[in-house]
Amino acid sequence: MPTTVRQYQYAKIKPTLLARMKKIEGQARGIRRMIEEERYCIDIVQQLTALCAAADELSLLILQSHIEGCVAEAIRGERGEEHIRELMETIRKAIKR
Repeated sequence: MPTTVRQYQYAKIKPTLLARMKKIEGQARGIRRMIEEERYCIDIVQQLTALCAAADELSLLILQSHIEGCVAEAIRGERGEEHIRELMETIRKAIKR
């Protein structure tokens, strides 16, 4: 019996997500170099802040696609309450950071 692979909504913007990940990876490497080179503390913190902002934006893009895809589909299929609870738990964790 063939296995069905689920296609998530975010797959539609996969190139954008991967480009953002490359940027985040580059920022992380740059921060590592700054620490290795013993750069000024505030400069490192500023770069860490930029990295966090980039990661937050990536999270928002994926959450948006989750809402538009998985959550909307679950609501149409009358399983919305479970997905909404899961979504709210995820948002709560993200906000507490």
